[in-house]
Amino acid sequence: MLAIFGFLQSGFALTVAELRADHDLTPARFMTYFSDFKFELESQARKPDDFLASRTGDCDDFARLAAQILHEKGYTTKLVAVFMPDAVHVVCYVAETGSYLDYNCRKNASPLVKCDGSLPAIASSVAASFRLPWRSVSEVTERDTGQRNFVMTEFN
Repeated sequence: MLAIFGFLQSGFALTVAELRADHDLTPARFMTYFSDFKFELESQARKPDDFLASRTGDCDDFARLAAQILHEKGYTTKLVAVFMPDAVHVVCYVAETGSYLDYNCRKNASPLVKCDGSLPAIASSVAASFRLPWRSVSEVTERDTGQRNFVMTEFN
């Protein structure tokens, strides 16, 4: 466990296998691995190992990985896309913590954003952080092929 954290602090790339091997992984601990990642918007989602190796990505890359890894660790997660004027932001909600993981909060001392798990509540919280109104919010699932399915969508 400390070896993985020390490995990250030294600037070396992390892998999906190493995240899976962290037996003490919690949502808050998951966030610590990304505190020094750089933001870079890309039109296509990066593969998890590419995102980790480059230490560069966007909210979609982060939230997809968080939902996958934390689900494998036994957490109830949902991938949520919030649509605002001129912006879309994706977060990973974790039911057990009553909060969502937001790539924009990765450097915060308390990186989990407490929130009711309803789609409108998540959308309102995310949109407030952008100082924008939200137009719609969707829970999204992904297949291994990368194809996205909208489970539920609500409009404001």
